[in-house]
Amino acid sequence: MVELKNWLNQQREKGGLRSLRPVIRRGKGRLTLAGDEARELLDFSSNDYLALAEHPALIAAAQEALHRFGTGSGAARLMSGDLAVHHELEEAVARLKGKEAALTFGSGYLANIGIIPALLARHDLIFSDRLNHASIHDGCRLSGARLVRFRHNDLNHLEDLLKKKRGTGTALIVVESIYSMDGDRCQLRELVTLKERFGCLLMVDEAHATGVFGAKGGGVIEEDGVNGAVDLSMGTFGKALGSYGAYVAGNKEMIDYLLNRARSFIFSTALPPAVTASSLAAVRLIGHSSLRRELHEKIACFKDLLRTGGYLAELGPSQIIPIPVGESGVALKKADLLRAQGIFATAIRPPTVPDGTARLRFSITRHHSKADLAQAAKAILEIMEYRPS
Repeated sequence: MVELKNWLNQQREKGGLRSLRPVIRRGKGRLTLAGDEARELLDFSSNDYLALAEHPALIAAAQEALHRFGTGSGAARLMSGDLAVHHELEEAVARLKGKEAALTFGSGYLANIGIIPALLARHDLIFSDRLNHASIHDGCRLSGARLVRFRHNDLNHLEDLLKKKRGTGTALIVVESIYSMDGDRCQLRELVTLKERFGCLLMVDEAHATGVFGAKGGGVIEEDGVNGAVDLSMGTFGKALGSYGAYVAGNKEMIDYLLNRARSFIFSTALPPAVTASSLAAVRLIGHSSLRRELHEKIACFKDLLRTGGYLAELGPSQIIPIPVGESGVALKKADLLRAQGIFATAIRPPTVPDGTARLRFSITRHHSKADLAQAAKAILEIMEYRPS
């Protein structure tokens, strides 16, 4: 156990030790920390981008399902846990993503560690963006396939690697459409061109894009008009859709195959009926463009406030706005300074991000008023010591 103690001490000294502190949600994008209930904070770390977790339609759907079916599904889908509402949700997701079929999973992590190993094995090849989510990297490793990582969003590098290493057998290109820690966007149309040229499958993780982008909320895949060219569209219900769980959408043959091969689906209890019903209500709701329009107006407002205040760094194309700090200890101190000004924004540290790239991650949601955004922008400018130009 000496090794455990030494490791924990090393992490503590580097500012990399994590711990849990319960929050108490006050609604409307506000929270307090356990032990400090008197101080209300504006939550800029939530992924509830469309503020649907508190939407009456989702709550009503969950309550009805609780009364009808109880709290749990009781079994895996391939046993007796398969409910009609699971199929309704999958059909709705398939329509949203412009695909023939879809399959739900217990979480985004379970989806990625189930899908990738089901499709690829030891003699296959995976081309993965270096900044892909940890669940994608873990899925790649579990597959046993040869993993080739290309520089983040560098399609020239990817093309060079494809030329040198593609070979025969199954090959997969896997990316995120909106990257969770940088908030930047993949070059999806160009990726489609490469995947077709080199005969690869293309998997796109739309966890942070579904509901936020696209005319009907179908994500970057919809917005870029490449639904038919993307082989696997994966995403989650726990972010903009305000619920929990994950999905993958594709052609019927692909989904039938994953149903039979994805171990994290086969050997997991089905999503609870109340959760599934709330996800279904969310998928139906996000067709209303007013939700996205209001969110994007707030995103633009926040970025304008930062720029007007003298912030010169790139702010990116999405609702996720990283404020680079550098070292973990500095990021923790800056997060404390923000909390003193009523702002809750998590310090993101290695191994979530590469060494030396610790940051404060701000995510904008429909909960935030203009006054909230102004308060947060002012606090950022002060702790980062920016001055108006």
